[in-house]
Amino acid sequence: MAISRWPLEERPREKLLAKGAAVLSDAELLAIFLRTGLPGLTAIDLARNLLTQFGGLGPLLSADRQAFCSAKGLGPAKYCQIQATLELTTRYLQEQLCGNPVFTRPGHLRDYLAVQMRDYQREVFVVLLLDTRHQLLEFRELFQGTIDAANVHPREVVRIALQKNAAAVIVAHNHPSGNAEPSQSDIAITRQLKAALKLMDIRLLDHFIVGRGEVTSLADRGQL
Repeated sequence: MAISRWPLEERPREKLLAKGAAVLSDAELLAIFLRTGLPGLTAIDLARNLLTQFGGLGPLLSADRQAFCSAKGLGPAKYCQIQATLELTTRYLQEQLCGNPVFTRPGHLRDYLAVQMRDYQREVFVVLLLDTRHQLLEFRELFQGTIDAANVHPREVVRIALQKNAAAVIVAHNHPSGNAEPSQSDIAITRQLKAALKLMDIRLLDHFIVGRGEVTSLADRGQL
């Protein structure tokens, strides 16, 4: 049955207008983006098929152009739309973060990191340089590869913090496996960074581990 013939309270667009986007399932949100289905398939049926094919919303949104466009019901136009939507989200979060102290709204920084680092296929270590009011001065990628003491150099983090006259620093790295649980190496490098920055009177506020749909704070864990 076509979605237009469903009861109003069950149609994705009407549900969004009445109750907000948060109440919609992944398939319903994707169906609104798709707008139409295929012969014999409603937009929601198509959305469910795509989520199953890609293994979830995250893998679908982060799929490369070839994989995305090869899926039935998608194509170059939809790929451009989704990339534009993702970039708008990134810029919106960055704009909000730059205009306010990073901890003004709980979860905002986590959202920013999750979106900013969503497409990394290997481990990437980033640093957020903050001023005395804890507003973002710069987001910078520093290291790639396995994140351990051999590859993350505290002196480089300190050098950049001094160069930008940062009063505080937040660091983060991703786990491409999707597991946001910190390793012993993560904890060890955090302590080294904290000690090195403290010598220059620069605070290390947190170290975030970004997984798939999850961001872990070492400060919250008491491991900073």
